[in-house]
Amino acid sequence: MNEAAALYIGLISGTSADGIDAALVRFEQDRPQLLAALTHPWPETLRARILAVAQDETRLDLDAYGQLDVAIGQCFAEATQRLLESSGTAASAVRAVGSHGQTLRHRPQGDYPFTLQVGDPSVIAERCGIDVIADFRRADVAAGGQGAPLLPAVHAMLLSLTGKTRVVLNLGGIANITVLGADGRVVGFDTGPANGLMDAWCLRHRGEAFDHDGAFARSGAVDDVLLTGLLADPYFALPPPKSTGREHFHLAWLDAHPRVATLAAADVQATLLEFSARSVAEAILRHAPDVVDVLACGGGVHNSVLMQRLTELLAPRATRSTADFGIDPDYLEATAFAWLARQRLLGLPGNLPAVTGARGPRVLGGIYPASA
Repeated sequence: MNEAAALYIGLISGTSADGIDAALVRFEQDRPQLLAALTHPWPETLRARILAVAQDETRLDLDAYGQLDVAIGQCFAEATQRLLESSGTAASAVRAVGSHGQTLRHRPQGDYPFTLQVGDPSVIAERCGIDVIADFRRADVAAGGQGAPLLPAVHAMLLSLTGKTRVVLNLGGIANITVLGADGRVVGFDTGPANGLMDAWCLRHRGEAFDHDGAFARSGAVDDVLLTGLLADPYFALPPPKSTGREHFHLAWLDAHPRVATLAAADVQATLLEFSARSVAEAILRHAPDVVDVLACGGGVHNSVLMQRLTELLAPRATRSTADFGIDPDYLEATAFAWLARQRLLGLPGNLPAVTGARGPRVLGGIYPASA
């Protein structure tokens, strides 16, 4: 296939497991151009299983684990097929699919550091007839890195500003920032929860997967005692490189704070929103004090209450969506995994050691070829 004309697809389901984002990408002078995108919904029963396992509420035996891996792979294949159909693209025109998979565990510290993403890539390759690149994080972890975040390289390519410090803020289930320094340096790390805890609390008390435009949080009042307790978590004092996920910040972690049981559900939701905003803003101001603007992407950009609070906390710095710069905030992450797939096939590194802490640049991902 002519590389100059090749298309790639990027797939990811984040820590909130609120859908599979799929992006069709073409590269022009090595820069990714988004051509089409969609979000493929999870079947509710499967999403509930994913969240229960990710939050350590359910333990899997080997048979259940294998079945879940295949079931998730089938959903990723369906997302790919829907994207091909909706965009009028033939599978033969796509060089490769870059599939992040679904994270079930992320523990890059300890005697045996590991990160675990599932969604059998062989199933995707077989059903779609396209080569699949997957398992992007483990090579970085094996090299002593965090395996996350992996987006800063793409953020730097698309959004850096010569002579000025800019921060790209990804508001997924977990928030992460990329500091694009005025001097060209790139730093990135997970700041802590963004939408994940709010989504879980909203599902528990309202039966809804997320807080539409922050309405639930807006109806409550911030509790300063609970907020102080949440912000006291040791994670926030750790220096980067660092990363985290739902295995740390989950409902059981929240419920362990005695204050939660004494508050109205709406007040807890309001406090969780303030907690996300405050932890993000403090991380940005600590690690990028000279930042001139903050460019947000991810699902959190659609929560006007969260965005307004971030704007207030970061003022007078401008806080804007990446949409203002022609980059769809909902599909930047999926676009990045299309880029990572291309990097793998070209034999080029996908990580930034200054971000992840790995011992050096690494080619990321394994190749799962489609049948001939």
